[in-house]
Amino acid sequence: MAASPEQARMFAQTFDQMVLNISRAIVGKDDVVRLALTCLLSEGHLLLEDYPGTGKTSLAKAVAGTVQSSNSRIQFTPDLLPSDVTGVQVYDQRTQQFEFRPGPIFHSIVLADEINRASPKTQSALLEVMEEARVTVDGTTRPVGSPFMVIATQNPIEQAGTYRLPEAQLDRFLMKTSVGYPDHNATVALLADAATRDRTQALRPVISGQAVAQMAAVADQVHVDPAVLGYVSRLAEGSRTHPHVRLGVSVRGCLAYVRCAKTWAIAQGRNFVGPDDVKALALPVLGHRILLKTEAQFDGVTVEQVVGQLLADVVPPVERVA
Repeated sequence: MAASPEQARMFAQTFDQMVLNISRAIVGKDDVVRLALTCLLSEGHLLLEDYPGTGKTSLAKAVAGTVQSSNSRIQFTPDLLPSDVTGVQVYDQRTQQFEFRPGPIFHSIVLADEINRASPKTQSALLEVMEEARVTVDGTTRPVGSPFMVIATQNPIEQAGTYRLPEAQLDRFLMKTSVGYPDHNATVALLADAATRDRTQALRPVISGQAVAQMAAVADQVHVDPAVLGYVSRLAEGSRTHPHVRLGVSVRGCLAYVRCAKTWAIAQGRNFVGPDDVKALALPVLGHRILLKTEAQFDGVTVEQVVGQLLADVVPPVERVA
């Protein structure tokens, strides 16, 4: 059954309350906050790539502080082991049995800080849990629960001691975006409150984890016209055949695109997806899934340019259908 206008209105009101709460800690970045919450309510994972000191970790902590559920932080380092993430079997001499001690991944919202500092072997420990919300250790599979979201951060300029994220892992992130520097007024407001070291500590939850799961279920019911679905498909096909692209958008990426568009639309009080919703999410959803050819990179071609060209070349549906 499709989401009703009343459900869309209530969804948008709750969404705005969550944005307002996070904005108390992340000043002047409502657009990024809305992307992060769209990712959360689409049951996806978020990759934040930006320069040091722009608030990546603070945004992740603010999202976790807004939801009344368990959260954890994993500081990724070169010596981090897969078992440090997923957990390990420990022999209990008292009971003479092995006991599983869950790792920090067994929380609702997990901050994977500086994710590209861990070895590829450790990064691969996230592949199963990010795709299937479960962890397999020593042949036993355990669910991590719902809601579940990984918010990962990485620094785009510091390459020493880092490992490039493989395409299979990048594709498991629903979105990739940056926080960016605040504008002049937001910077002045932050400087006026410089005595506060961590603005996220003052945040209080405004929604329960169960309510987040319910909102995600409502977002799934948003109507998407077949013409809009065809638009998404043509954008993906265009990315695969683009002359500068070596690897285009996968089927997983298309499914993620539609889920995000549904959440983005209902967060604005609409129970249907329009072409503008698809356009607004193109770069954060598609950008990290597009791999440029080496010669294109040498010529200075960027992913942003490719996505922009796709949006210009692929004709969107004309009529908006509710």
